[in-house]
Amino acid sequence: MGFLRPELPVVDLARWREGTRGERIRPMARHWAEVGFGSPVALHLFYVAKVALYVLGAWLIVLSTKGIDGFTRIGDWWSEPIVFQKIVLYTLLFEVIGLGCGFGPLNNRFYPPMGSILYWLRPGTIRLPPWPGRVPLTAGDTRTPVDAALYAALLAVTAVTLCADGTGAVPELGTTVGLLPVWPVALILGLLAVLGLRDKVIFLAARGEVYGTLTVAFLFGADLVLAAKLVFVVIWMGAATSKLNRHFPFVISTMMSNSPLIRWKPLKRKFFARFPDDLRPGRWSRVVAHTATAVELLTPPVLLFSTGGAPTALAATLLVLLHLAILTAIPMGVPLEWNVFMIFGLLTLFVAHAEQNPADLHSPLPVALFAVAAGVVIAGNLFPRRISFLPGMRYYAGNWDTTLWCVQPSAAAKIERDVIAIASMPQAQLERFYGKDRMDVPLYLGYAFRAMNTHGRALFSLVHRALADVRESDYVITDGERLCSTAVGWNFGDGHMHNEQLIAALHRRCGFEPGEVRVILLDAQPIHRPTQRYRLVDAATGEFEHGEVRVADMVSRQPWEDDVPIRVHSDRTE
Repeated sequence: MGFLRPELPVVDLARWREGTRGERIRPMARHWAEVGFGSPVALHLFYVAKVALYVLGAWLIVLSTKGIDGFTRIGDWWSEPIVFQKIVLYTLLFEVIGLGCGFGPLNNRFYPPMGSILYWLRPGTIRLPPWPGRVPLTAGDTRTPVDAALYAALLAVTAVTLCADGTGAVPELGTTVGLLPVWPVALILGLLAVLGLRDKVIFLAARGEVYGTLTVAFLFGADLVLAAKLVFVVIWMGAATSKLNRHFPFVISTMMSNSPLIRWKPLKRKFFARFPDDLRPGRWSRVVAHTATAVELLTPPVLLFSTGGAPTALAATLLVLLHLAILTAIPMGVPLEWNVFMIFGLLTLFVAHAEQNPADLHSPLPVALFAVAAGVVIAGNLFPRRISFLPGMRYYAGNWDTTLWCVQPSAAAKIERDVIAIASMPQAQLERFYGKDRMDVPLYLGYAFRAMNTHGRALFSLVHRALADVRESDYVITDGERLCSTAVGWNFGDGHMHNEQLIAALHRRCGFEPGEVRVILLDAQPIHRPTQRYRLVDAATGEFEHGEVRVADMVSRQPWEDDVPIRVHSDRTE
């Protein structure tokens, strides 16, 4: 791994290009197992600097509050409830601008490294309302000046609120500084809700399931800390529950092989069953996966009901180590600031305010918020096609809705010409970054990353069915994540943003011919079923096949094996 240059696989390009897709993925998968994406050290240091700037920005914003003084006297003010409130809103703003999750090359964003604000302040870009046929005034898929104004208002109101002072002493919380005024908090929530109904992408990019829900807790006054604790418990336990599957060990092996802190290749190989021939997860991956799940599932109740002492210290330490492990791995999607926030929230809520437990609640509202958040998590695991993996808390579970887009060059040209976007098509970005003569190597390295996860085996097996009546060589296989980043300005592992809704929005603008664009859509696995459903869609003519694949068949194959058995359904039921 070089300081400035990426470490790409070394292959005989002429011979390698003669192979089948599976044969070309094999050396890429082996490279991933030992090296990961091969990002240069300078890129990882860039992300470290970005996290440092995030922390510095939070620090300065907090110090602008009346009653919070002393740049180095952190112990005097770090546990003040208003400090927690401002960190929540600051992080929401950081994310919804586009500086957090999904930023930069480690999320396949090269030119520019972000979308978000560059798209959402621009009328004419694509928006994706969650329920256009059910919620009045949300139909359509084109951003209007009103949408742009609402987004600008959210940014402005949040920024102004960050400069507000506390409202005065709240004895129940032991603070003389006080809390943020209620009315701007309510306005932020209202703007986020309206924006989310007009465009689900903005709500998801703001990490509304975390920071939006915590902002609701601000409305509960003296119950703020306890309400926030309950939200954190839902996040941890919801994420742990979603990891009770056969996919998660594949995530661990893939993430550890990409970690910049693990530089010794023999150690990385230990995470696989038998490198280089069997790249399924090895014992170490399973141990790490099961340990992480146990920590996320068992320690939150200890933190919630203990009131300090050794139980609180042990549970808090385990969870801090969990988040540090994710943070230092600098995973694809780069949810770095989120992990820093979770560590801060854990310490300020459960350690500094350990004495507060559910028995101290003044009203039932925090319990109602907990019930709603937990209900969304349960529904998201039962009906993943209906609920995004973010509010469903399926973080890093390996069980997500995913898509592959098969795009002819003529269709790519139409997207470049007819869609208002800041970023160019994924293939064009790779050509610009790596050079036209080498761009297919990182392209296939991306295929390998997808195939290292269980769903990749099914997706590439389904490509053969999607293109059964045409020549596969006429298409560029593009990960839906990459196309989504070009089309809507943000992506973060969520197939709900590049499903039939985006297909229809692009077709309305581009007028694809039949066969120009074929899309494979694979739903996540419902927690109570051993299968995942799929759909094959032609952008011009609609769905032409659907069925299911067995998870057992996916986990038993290698990344380069695209022969997962497919069960085709003849009906239209879900």
